[in-house]
Amino acid sequence: MLHKPITRRSLLGLGAAGAASLLFSGCTTERSDGKVEVEIVSYKQEAVSIFEQLMNEFNSTHDDIYLNIQSPADAVTVMKTRFVRENYPDVIGIGGDADYASFTDSNILADVSDCPTMEEVNPAYRDILESVTYVPMDGVFGVPYVANAAGMLYNVDMFEEKGWEIPTTWDELIALCDEIKAEGEVLPFYLGYLDTWTILSPWNSITTNLVPSDLARQVNAGTAKFSDYYREPAEMMLQMLDYAEEGPFAYSYNDACTAFARGQAAMYPCGSFAVPQILSVNPEMNIGMFPMPSAKNPDDRIVVSGVDLQWCVAESCQHKDAVYEMISFLAQPENIQTYIDDQRAIPCLEGDFTLDPLFDGVAEWIEEGKVLDYLDHSYPSAMACDAQLQTMLLSKDIDAFLEKWDTDWQRYNRSVIRKVQAAESQE
Repeated sequence: MLHKPITRRSLLGLGAAGAASLLFSGCTTERSDGKVEVEIVSYKQEAVSIFEQLMNEFNSTHDDIYLNIQSPADAVTVMKTRFVRENYPDVIGIGGDADYASFTDSNILADVSDCPTMEEVNPAYRDILESVTYVPMDGVFGVPYVANAAGMLYNVDMFEEKGWEIPTTWDELIALCDEIKAEGEVLPFYLGYLDTWTILSPWNSITTNLVPSDLARQVNAGTAKFSDYYREPAEMMLQMLDYAEEGPFAYSYNDACTAFARGQAAMYPCGSFAVPQILSVNPEMNIGMFPMPSAKNPDDRIVVSGVDLQWCVAESCQHKDAVYEMISFLAQPENIQTYIDDQRAIPCLEGDFTLDPLFDGVAEWIEEGKVLDYLDHSYPSAMACDAQLQTMLLSKDIDAFLEKWDTDWQRYNRSVIRKVQAAESQE
């Protein structure tokens, strides 16, 4: 497989990152000290300190390999700029999202099915990665490392003090909200929808329980429409507004995290990624998570969980053996435990790990593999799906929302639709 750089046309508007690419000298096979250098560019800037710790430990225990982990600001833009210049890092640390799908589709990533660590990956997360690609691919193009999860965050101490039960159906959730609202002491939810991306978290958690897991692929194949499935989730999103802060579109993500941390709301429909921000306001807060109770049958509830970090090897990498040695080191149980303790993450590898108490309420789903990826990982960024959801919530016009979603999907997803339909015709 030949690697193919992303074209400059596809990166119009990203020129400001050009200077950033000069920070990196590119792939080098051997250093002056004789060591093989493995360069990782990771998008997890919040994990810089733990990466430095693991990097130093690796370098102190390996005489023949030097590990160099870079976590620049706006890392994905930096990566794309480097790809245009055909200046590829050895390893790309990204999530299992639309960028990963684009990199795979552009033949930038190498098949890593021969990486020994793949044998330890939880099959659910391998399946999630496969579901993200536009069309079925021969091979494996990322080694999943850690995941996150989304559902309903809740104030554990408040629930215990009030004697509130964890809802398992939507009706139970609304009944609980009515009870909390009637008491008038706190809000049932805090939303903070000023930052449009925050709307995607409850949308993902609600909708995943109500639509076919491969709906995006069905739509791309021309056998389904989003409007056939998205009305009920849209109605649920509107219903939540009745139990949240007044004017949630005036409050940001930080506002919502702060209000939840200060006990102004009992619940916060968000993901595990928000917990560090919440605890920065209230380090003593006891936060739990339960699956979004939007499934028709409580036994069918699904936890939204995506690959938050995976190791993708550039097709141009000249020393895969050294890269696999590095991946094997990071996959050692003690190193994974160090990372998940620091980042409150979920390991993608099977093993006897201790998860943060945050995940106690969803551990059963994670262990049984009852997880599905974030829907928005399949949404084209140019379509601005989060903004469309915000418009729907402001206007309360679900019909217009559904019509625009289907129309815009065909407009912004043309190339993917062609690929999917061409692949379908060959089966």
